[in-house]
Amino acid sequence: MKPSKGWIILIVVVGVIILLFAWATGINNSLVIKEEGVNTQWANVENVYQRRLDLIPNLVNTVKGVADFEKQTLTAVIEARAKATSVQINPKNLDEGSLQKFQEAQNGVSSALGRLMVVVEKYPELKATQNFSELQAQLEGTENRISVERMKFNEAAQAYNTYLRSFPNNMFAGMFGFQQKAYFKATEGAEKAPEVKF
Repeated sequence: MKPSKGWIILIVVVGVIILLFAWATGINNSLVIKEEGVNTQWANVENVYQRRLDLIPNLVNTVKGVADFEKQTLTAVIEARAKATSVQINPKNLDEGSLQKFQEAQNGVSSALGRLMVVVEKYPELKATQNFSELQAQLEGTENRISVERMKFNEAAQAYNTYLRSFPNNMFAGMFGFQQKAYFKATEGAEKAPEVKF
């Protein structure tokens, strides 16, 4: 008994539907894996920034020990830390605006710490203390970690965004609710070399 044309067409249609479903599921699963990679790397970025924020109270307390240290500088560091602590980002919503807000708050901390370190140069007795030296070394190490983790985050975001925007993945990404992730960018003015005058 020979199958009728109707059955053959039905089997072909069902087979095509199964293949399309498997293909779409594969794209969705790959997007989930890549997005989780971005989320994990974001957690690493937050972790190193939090490490820096956690070092600040110890640094401030150490510096407070110098009686005539500029209070305005310490206040700026404390306020910058408070602002940075208040900025929270959901890794599912890493868009340009939210990442820029986070980066601005962290840049405020970097700037305040930079001013603090410049002022510390005027206090050789503070620079000579072991506690301050250890904290300074930890901050320097943390700044290096921040650079590394930001680079790794950008690499993970780039891999995810490339996969998301590639054809035919881009057709399914919107249906599955996947959005592009933002990148860390250099601080404004970082492209210019600092001017050194003697």
